[in-house]
This record gives sequence, C-alpha cells and structure tokens, in this order.
Amino acid sequence: MKIAHVSMFFLPTFGGVEQTVYELATRQIAQGHEVHVFCCDSDKNKRIEMKEEIIDGIHVHRIPYIFRMSFNTFIWPSLLFKLNRNFDVIHTHVSGHMHVFISGIISMLSGARHVHTTHCPWTGMEFRPFILRPFISLNELFLNKISFSMVDRIVAITPWEIRTIERFANNKKIVTLPTGVDSMFYKKILKNNFRKNNKIVQKKFVLFFGRMSKLKGPEKLALAAINISKKRNDVFFAWIGPDEGMAEEVEGLIKNYPNMKYFGPIRGKEKIAEMYQSADVYVLPSYREGLPLTLFEAMASGLPIVVSPVNGIPYEINDGENGFFVEYGDVENLEKKILKILDDKRLAKIISKNNIKKSRNYDWDLIYGKYMEYYRADL
Repeated sequence: MKIAHVSMFFLPTFGGVEQTVYELATRQIAQGHEVHVFCCDSDKNKRIEMKEEIIDGIHVHRIPYIFRMSFNTFIWPSLLFKLNRNFDVIHTHVSGHMHVFISGIISMLSGARHVHTTHCPWTGMEFRPFILRPFISLNELFLNKISFSMVDRIVAITPWEIRTIERFANNKKIVTLPTGVDSMFYKKILKNNFRKNNKIVQKKFVLFFGRMSKLKGPEKLALAAINISKKRNDVFFAWIGPDEGMAEEVEGLIKNYPNMKYFGPIRGKEKIAEMYQSADVYVLPSYREGLPLTLFEAMASGLPIVVSPVNGIPYEINDGENGFFVEYGDVENLEKKILKILDDKRLAKIISKNNIKKSRNYDWDLIYGKYMEYYRADL
C-alpha cells in the first residue's frame, strides 16, 4: 500500500503524536509499504529548512506554513496541492485542525481510504490562547462534523472521547485503540549509567518526563518537591523534556535546591529506557491528558506512577494497583503519594510487577496490527 500520514508536526519535534506516527510508519515500511508523512515546516520553535527528506525510510514532506495561531497550531493550506499523490490510505492525526479537513477533500476526490486518530484534543478553554477560541467554537459548530463526514474510520485513543466524538460523527465509524509502547522498554539495561553520568547521588529518584507545558503541571511537582526537600535530603527530582513555556518557571522554583534539575529533552529509545530504569517513581501531575505514551513506557519500565485522574487515564490505570491518583493542583496529596511509594519498598515492588504485566497489553506491535485492519476493512 501507499500510505500518507498527515500531522501538524513530525520529527525532530518531540511529542506523543509524533512518536505515534513514527511507530506506525516504521512498522509499515518494514512490511513493504511506501510511507509518506506530510506536516508543516515548523518544530514549534523555528522553521525547518529541509522541506523534503527521508527518515528511516519515511518520505517526509514539510509544507511551509503561512500563519501561526498558537504554540501548537499552524496554517498550511498548500497541503491541498501537495497531498494528491494517489495514496491508498490517508491517515490524519489530531482532530480540529485544517489538515484533517483538507485531507478529507483529497480522500474523497482520489478514493483513498481516510483513517483519523483523534489523539484526545477535547478540553475546555482554560489554557487556550484567545486567538484560538473563536476557531474552536467554529469547530464545535460545524468544521468537525464536516471533517468527520469525510473520514472512513475514527480512532479514539480512549473511551473518554466517545461521547464528544458522537456529536460530530456516526458511532459506527468510531473505534477505540490506545497508544502503545515499544517492546524494548521491557528489556533490562544491565549497565545503566544514567545516575552516574548525571551525578545523581541521592538514594531516591523522582522523574517527570514530558513536554514542559502548563497542561502537564511540571510546576506542581516542583512545589511538592520543595516541600519534601525541606524534610529530607535523600530524594532527587528531575524534569526532562522540551520546553513549551514552563521551563523558566520550574527552574526559578528549584534553583536553590541542588537535588533538583531540569535537563531539557532526551532523545533515543535506549537513553530514554535508561532514564526510566534509573528512577523510582514517575510523576505526571497534568491538568489534561489524552493517553500519554510516557505512561505506558514508565509502566513497561516497572515504575510506579503518580498521576492526575484526567480524561483517558482512569480508563487504563487503577488507583492503588498501578500507582496513585492525585487531583490536579493538590500539592499536599502529591507529596504524600510520592513519599508513600518511595518509603514502602514492598508496595513499590508490587506496583512495579503490576505495571510490567499490564503494559504488555499496549505493545506497539499489537496496536499496529489493529491499525492495519482499519486500513483494509470495509465499513
């Protein structure tokens, strides 16, 4: 098959959507399919000069954007002319954007099958830029409905989304399929030098790994970390991931604490696996999440989790079995749950075993097989 993935961003941009596209595309290439990725020519911080390249066998086409509406929203209408290459399948990613509408038009004209993964973008206006709010209202009124009318299969990554999607599309089109985890995260790294290389000397290690975005709540962990550090000095706290507006605030909060550090992004699966396996607990105190890849990577690595019970997360994680839920912004309880895991070795070991076992349900090879069924199946 000739397959096109259409997404706002692709490598080197860091994020769950981009990783999902990469995981699917590389597996499709391994099975002999021809795969193209169409995205805008930004990495969220600057324009990417290389407009056409091949990454691990994937033909990448970066289309110049004409206008930037927010940190994550770009307008690149010339996709309408670039995408028309007689594809068998067009797979779009993230609902509510113009590229889904444009891809729908191309799929209708060319006869390509159109599969769309929502990636759970549904949320309120609280953290939305003011410039986006009128367009979100337009999406609610009619654009999503028009776009979904031109989609053959809608993939929701969590059941939490279903009720929202049903406002715009026939329920018969909708399936639920979570994001996945690469099998390499199950493998124990025998020579793990992450702590040594990063001069982490504390006995315990608490990890935040993800985009440094307001939606992810990294500053909430910083406040909890400060409270913990006033009482004990055996815990190291790390924030790892690309800055999306919160790095400066977090660094300002933790600057006087030698047991806390923001590292910036880490790339490469082996380095990321080494990072997870060096930690004792993974913390994600988000305001909103779809179903983050990092959750399953941390589980596959045997890490207990402290996470906000938002959106799709309670559908996949059980409180007390895979870690603990803490409501967004509840810094006192966040502190308590982190310490509960750090100080109860028996509990941490039980949760670790539970998470390794459960994470195998999300192996990317299984998820990939389902997607290929959706590519081929007739409704």
